[in-house]
Amino acid sequence: MVEVVTAAIATLIGVAFSLSTFERWLDKKRKHELAWATSLLMFAIAAFALALGAQMGWNPLLFKIFYLFGAILNVPFLALGTVYLQWGEKVGNKVASALMLSSCFAAGILLAAPITHALPVHQLAQGSKVFSALPRIFAGVGSGVGAMVVFGGAIYSFMRTRTTRFRISNALIAIGTAITGASGLLNSVFNAMTAFSITLVIGITVIYFGFVVATSAPKAPQPQLQTAPSQAG
Repeated sequence: MVEVVTAAIATLIGVAFSLSTFERWLDKKRKHELAWATSLLMFAIAAFALALGAQMGWNPLLFKIFYLFGAILNVPFLALGTVYLQWGEKVGNKVASALMLSSCFAAGILLAAPITHALPVHQLAQGSKVFSALPRIFAGVGSGVGAMVVFGGAIYSFMRTRTTRFRISNALIAIGTAITGASGLLNSVFNAMTAFSITLVIGITVIYFGFVVATSAPKAPQPQLQTAPSQAG
């Protein structure tokens, strides 16, 4: 029951944060916000699949949806936002093109991949136990490289910019990414589904506040009105 509730909360938070970030993109058309909104939506889809699996039991299609959006694609799209923010549209557009192609390829491979062992109905399976090598390679490379980009962006921001806002933003995004990837540390206390749902809630929240800090420009000081000096007639 705890897994269902926390996963449902993670779903609602992910959807709300994704829509909020997408609204920011509609306002100013900054591409890092579109990438972040996409990543948050993927977090929400993975969390929704987790809630369904915890409530009704896992089946191959549901687990593949969870694995695709929760283990393969979401961190790379999160990293794409970092690339746009730190290195601009020219670099970001090239990375986005490569990411879209690899994402389509990964989705096709995963959907066609056989389940090598029976899925546990009421427990969250590990990819290493039910998939062959290729889907696991996509998950490892996507999450690993994506996390490295996020952490690298945080370090780059700290070293190259004097703007406190961007330093805090990238630090929060990096911390949130680390939290979402830290479910293994909770497995010794909770079962796997509880660990994933708890880290999704906390991680998504921290990441979103990193987005807010990055995209909330400080208010410009209001100009003071000056009265024209009177001229003696």
